[in-house]
Amino acid sequence: MQALFSSPHLIDLVLLFTAVEAAVLVAAAKRPIGGVAMLLLPGVCLMLGIRAVLAGAAWPCLPVALAGALVSHLADVRVRLDR
Repeated sequence: MQALFSSPHLIDLVLLFTAVEAAVLVAAAKRPIGGVAMLLLPGVCLMLGIRAVLAGAAWPCLPVALAGALVSHLADVRVRLDR
């Protein structure tokens, strides 16, 4: 069981489910693609950072993923506050 939780493939599965969630939100809930991307992108960036660490990627991958999560989150907050 520990091998599953320390494998980057678990994050791949979660990213796949996130892509399915995005498709359902766009198709069934009739949400705009840009709005769905703004909603899910911070979480995707965080998951990519976790995946990079689990896969043993070079150290700059984590700060880049965290910065992407921060920037996309702040952009989402700004859009929501401007409504």
